Parts: sequence; C-alpha cells; structure tokens
Amino acid sequence: MSPNDKDIVWLHGEVGTPPFSLEARREAGYLMRQLQQGIKLSMPQSRPMPTIGRRCHELRITDEHCIWRIVYRTDPDAIVILEVFEKKTNTTPKHVIDTCKQRVKRYDNESS
Repeated sequence: MSPNDKDIVWLHGEVGTPPFSLEARREAGYLMRQLQQGIKLSMPQSRPMPTIGRRCHELRITDEHCIWRIVYRTDPDAIVILEVFEKKTNTTPKHVIDTCKQRVKRYDNESS
C-alpha cells in the first residue's frame, strides 16, 4: 500500500468467503484497491447513489448465484464502506438507503 492510498473505513459489512465466492471476493478487493488509489470507477463496476448522499456510490459485484452491492462514499482521506448486501431486485431497498444515510450522518458527526 502506498502512503498516498486512502484508508478503507468499514462502517458495516464484510467481503469474505463465504458468503462471497472466491472470485467475487477478489473482484471486490481489486475494485476497492482501485478506489484507494484514487481511480474513479463508473458503470458497469460502480454507479452513483445521490439518494444516499454526495460522493456515494455502489460497487456492483456479480457472483455465481447472486449479485452483491457494496455501498461506499469517497472522502478525501478514505473510502467509507456503508453497507454490503445481496441485491435481489432492480431497485435498492428503501431500508438500505435509509440505513446508509444514517451511517453517513453518524460518521460525519463523530469525525468532526
């Protein structure tokens, strides 16, 4: 890890095998490493999530039998992981969005 890389701050979830397959875990790790290095990802790997907040996105990880999402925010000094969940529909569940908003607010309050 380079001294210029951003830290990863896990507020919730993990990327482990199981439940992720080994290949999905490697893909998630590779994409998060790119984020740490300041590389901006776009579709199909990542999409913005303005309903959660500024600089919020979701990584899209396709696994053998399911689709995973990792909701994150890019801060100047860190990649903040807000949620990891299995996506089962085309829309992000409202409770996931609400929970992520609460975590962002709590993190910002505790960090200031």
